[in-house]
Amino acid sequence: MTSKFLRSVLAIAVFSMISAWAQTGGAATPSSPSAAAASPAASPTTTGPGTKVGTINVEAAVFGSNEGRRDADALTKKLEPRQNELKSQKEELDGLQKQYDTQGDKLNEDAKATLLKQIETKKKSFERAYQDFQEDGQNQGKEIFARILQKMAPTIVKYAQDNSFQLIVDTSNNWPQSQVLWSGEGVDITKAIVEAYNTSSGVAAPAPTGAPAKVPAKPAAPRPAAPSTTPPK
Repeated sequence: MTSKFLRSVLAIAVFSMISAWAQTGGAATPSSPSAAAASPAASPTTTGPGTKVGTINVEAAVFGSNEGRRDADALTKKLEPRQNELKSQKEELDGLQKQYDTQGDKLNEDAKATLLKQIETKKKSFERAYQDFQEDGQNQGKEIFARILQKMAPTIVKYAQDNSFQLIVDTSNNWPQSQVLWSGEGVDITKAIVEAYNTSSGVAAPAPTGAPAKVPAKPAAPRPAAPSTTPPK
């Protein structure tokens, strides 16, 4: 749910939501009295007199929170039947390709053409299903992220205000996609924000789950069989 395709959208969402809260002062009232005290302040970087800078991996904070983990697990479970269907389609397609590879030179032209057409038809069907699955998963992942970030933004802003930070930089992307070339662990407030948000949200930690099923890779184009040296039967 949290891979590269989300990052440009997430960066815009982070900037918009957190900036709005900071400008309106909407985060000045804590969601919970203990939210800001859930973790000690990170050691700030001083860039000038009175200027404290911290970093946060917003993507990791959202999906590392109890609520984010719970909702991501629920989405994985929801999509599991489609993952299994994609796996079955891929296995069937691989079987046809293997049949063509091993028997293609023994088939007459009509049988070979029929098998190739069957492979191509099933390949197109699989690719459509695969693309729909990816887009649906991405869209639902974005919705989870945006919804939780909207609620987490006040916690981030309040934590920054309470601990006298003048600047918090998002490190969800690595350089050069991000403007942050390097930052030390001592300035990172991600863990503190996750702990504070978990306290204010009241969402319990989800039970451990098994590793999600792997989505099969896109199939390669059908490989032509080696030319036959004997007349087809």
